[in-house]
Amino acid sequence: MSAQPSRIRQLISDARDGDAAARDELFQCCRNYVAVVARTQVESWMRTKVDASDLVQQTLLDAHQGFEQFQGTEEGEWLAWLKQILAHNTQDFIRRYRTAKRAVGKEVSGDRQTESRAGILENLRESIDSPSQALMAHERELELADAISRLSPDHQEVIHLRSLQRLSFNEVAERMGRSRPATQMLWFRAVEKLEEILKENSPE
Repeated sequence: MSAQPSRIRQLISDARDGDAAARDELFQCCRNYVAVVARTQVESWMRTKVDASDLVQQTLLDAHQGFEQFQGTEEGEWLAWLKQILAHNTQDFIRRYRTAKRAVGKEVSGDRQTESRAGILENLRESIDSPSQALMAHERELELADAISRLSPDHQEVIHLRSLQRLSFNEVAERMGRSRPATQMLWFRAVEKLEEILKENSPE
């Protein structure tokens, strides 16, 4: 279940006052969100080198240990802080990976890899294609991440590749071992299912 913005604000306040249970709940309700962003940041060339779940664990650990450094009070500030930590961890991994490759005389090259560093998501809602773009109002980011986690594996994959990583349908079809028409249909169905889940969670 997604936490309402006011609930996140309250959890932040309670956690700052020393409420351990509130602190645990605050991090738990953001886990799916961090996972969605992390998976988006792990480009295809990185997937054989790092698991997105490792980035999630490291990010949440760093955020937990450095919680006192967080100065905000609102959900948007909280999510931006988590994304900043995640971006740092992702970039740190890329630097270490490239340094290791140079050490054995194998330069990591290619414009796409440079773009993957420069293009780390500043805001998840900017990466969603129509017709789901309207779903990405800032206050619904956590809700969207939770909804994505409820999709089937194939639907999650096509949403990540097409809507978040913004690959072409031809690239997505190749990644998923499907024809382009089948991939397009899968994507449309995934978006429809995502919208259904979000409507189910929306207050009357």
